[in-house]
Amino acid sequence: MSRSSSGFVAGLTAAALGVVGFLAYQASANAPDDLNARPDKSPTAPSRSPNDKSDPLKLPAGSGTGKRVVYSLAGDRVWLVGESGKVKRTYRVTPSTVDPTPGSYTVGSRTGQVIGSDGVQIEHVVRFASVDGIAIGFSAALSGSTQKPDPAKKTGGIRSSREDGNVMWDFALWKTKVVVVR
Repeated sequence: MSRSSSGFVAGLTAAALGVVGFLAYQASANAPDDLNARPDKSPTAPSRSPNDKSDPLKLPAGSGTGKRVVYSLAGDRVWLVGESGKVKRTYRVTPSTVDPTPGSYTVGSRTGQVIGSDGVQIEHVVRFASVDGIAIGFSAALSGSTQKPDPAKKTGGIRSSREDGNVMWDFALWKTKVVVVR
């Protein structure tokens, strides 16, 4: 019995290694070459002053056209904008400790579930930038928590509720434009 057990375990181990290797290859094959690309620093890059007293729910002027995700650093808010330019949804987010530079990006990768850089299990990860090797993206904690991250840790996860994370996941497919404003 022990000879067949060890052969069975060896077979399972080999199969597991094969699956891990395949998944690693698939992840690297689907990762865009431009994930670490610098943002567009054109003079038309949108910005909002923290002193701007206009309606905080209103889509920031100059945030582009067409389908896009707009993320306000100062307002800790996201807008999902359809092809027509009409806001489909807006909601508050909890920012990460590392902010992307204002500018235009595209969704570079997505992951269904993973452990975040802060050790929290997260879902619906939509990555669009990288700052000093830290991936920046939207996600939702499986626990539903949107508490602020430890300021001593460098994290790139912009957290939302699970409900809003589900909507982001369905909206922000690969190569969807993401515009970051002040």
